[in-house]
Formats: sequence, structure tokens, C-alpha cells
Amino acid sequence: MPPAPTMHAVVAPRYGGAEVIEAAVVERPAISNTEVLVQVQAAGLDRGVWHLMTGTPYLIRLLGFGFTRPKQPIPGLDLAGVVVAVGKDVERFAVGDEVFGVGRATFAEYAVAPEGKLSHKPTDIEFETAAVTAISGATALQALTDIGRLSTGQSVLVIGASGGVGSFTVQIAVALGAHVTGVCSSAKAAAVAKLGAERVIDYASEDYLDGSSSYDLIIDAGGLNPVRKLKRALTPRGTLVIVGGEGGGKFTGGIGRNLRAAVLSLFSRQRLTAFMSREKYETTDRLATLLSDRLVDPLIGGRYPLDRVGDAIADLEAGRIAGKAVIVMQPTSESVNFPSSMG
Repeated sequence: MPPAPTMHAVVAPRYGGAEVIEAAVVERPAISNTEVLVQVQAAGLDRGVWHLMTGTPYLIRLLGFGFTRPKQPIPGLDLAGVVVAVGKDVERFAVGDEVFGVGRATFAEYAVAPEGKLSHKPTDIEFETAAVTAISGATALQALTDIGRLSTGQSVLVIGASGGVGSFTVQIAVALGAHVTGVCSSAKAAAVAKLGAERVIDYASEDYLDGSSSYDLIIDAGGLNPVRKLKRALTPRGTLVIVGGEGGGKFTGGIGRNLRAAVLSLFSRQRLTAFMSREKYETTDRLATLLSDRLVDPLIGGRYPLDRVGDAIADLEAGRIAGKAVIVMQPTSESVNFPSSMG
């Protein structure tokens, strides 16, 4: 029997940050009847990947991702690439199709993705652009439309506007006809203004939640503001959408803040909500149209080859990346010069 085909990847065999990243040669993954095997051209890196790598908040470990070590040692979720194999029940894709979406273990030369989490990549969009779009872009789109019910002409405050989700939120809100104010650090203000925000606020120098300005919709991807302060910056019937669970303690993260928003909403005319994005191709299909129409141009704050994933993680941890980082695969396995250890 011939040996199983292998591939280059990076692995995080234990919970941690940049220091746990190692190079590896592993078996190429197998697919089920409803899955697709993608030769990865590029993969996205954001805070979601970091949370799964570090196992924080600890609630992640109780949700089935591995209690003492990551159940899936190869990091990565976002991807863009070329289909090289399809399961027998797959109907939407064929070998040779260029795709993007959400897979598993995407910091590798090949990765598996469910058919229902992939979309066709627009032919006029680069792999790197598509690779950083699926998770953060889908979160932003759902927060604005499905949850926030954004209407043309409304005022939107985006907290964490320079981050992965925030940078997409600014652009999509502008594309939908909103008047957008972005909140970020002074170092990233120019980047947020370039995304289309009419006003950019430096969170360190201005109390943007003091009630002097009010907004129809607040998308909080920053994760630290008390719900009562956020309420003060809403119009009387405005909507707050807390994205994800950043901030908070090591055990539950920002879940407590999300629960407080739900309780306070029961006693208010304002809608105070929190949500976690759903990964589905219907949403990435909508994103593909926005990309193709040039209404969204992802903010890529760093490009790294596969053998520098450790550097990418370190830069993310240090806050040096605006928007998303992208991991770019080398053209062939033979061209990859992996060190024995990466950190």
C-alpha cells in the first residue's frame, strides 16, 4: 500500500500563543461525503483563531474544543483556494473551482471544508482578499442586517472599527447607506477613515458614550464597554449589537455582559442584543457580491508566509495588525523552507 500523501502545516500541540506554534509535516486530510478538499492559497487570521489556540475563555474548552489541549492542533478557519476533491454528495462544487469560506485546520497546504460553508470566489478577486472575508465579513453583515436591521440613512457607531469584524462593519454599513462613526486607536484612525467612516474617534481621548451624540445602531466589537453606558449613546428606540464575547474574565469572557444586555432589554424600548455569527454559504454569497462590486475591500494589516505564522500570532497579540492578517501559502510544497521550530 502506498504511503498516505502528506502536506506542510503549522500546529499548536498545546494551548498558548505564538510560542506554541511549530512546523509539521502531516497526513493530508480525508473528506466525508458532504465535504470538499481545498488546496489552500491563503488563510485568514483573527481573534477567533487566537481564542481557540489559547483556550480562553475557558468556556471554549468545555464546549468540545479540547479540555487540556486543542482537539484540532492545526489552527485556522478562514480560507480561499482551489477544490481538489469533493465528497460524493457534494453538488455545488467541482474539482478546479476557486472557493472561499470557512474550513478547519486551514493553516496548511490542504484543508477540509463542509460544502455548506463555502462559496465560489469571484474571478476578479484575489485569493488573499477572499481568504480574510468569510468569518469577519459574515459577522459584520449579520450584525448590521439580520440583527441590527439597518436602514438607509441611519447613524451607526462601530466600536473596534479597526479590527477584523469592525473594519468590515464600517464598509458594509457605508455600502448600505448609513452614516458611520468609527472608534479605534489614534494609530489606526487613518485606516478607518479610508474605509469610509464619516467620523473617527480616538477612544483614548474622547468619551464617545457620554450621551452627547446618539446613534440608531451601535455595533460593539470592542468588548469592554458597560451596557448601561452603551444604552446612553443610543437613540430612544436604537439597537445595540454586541459582537462575540471579547473582554470579561478568563472563564466566560464577555458572556456576562451579553446576558446583562438581554436582561436590560426587557425593560427598555431600546433593543439590546448579542449574537454569535452563523457560518453559512448564503452569507458568504452575499459577501462575494459586495467584493465583486468593490463595495468592500478588506483591510489586510499583515501578510505572512506559512513559515511565519508565529510572527503573525505575535503581531496580533501585540495589537500591531489593523483589520485582518493573511497567511499566504507558497506555490508548491517543495518551495517551502520550514525551520525546525517557529515562535
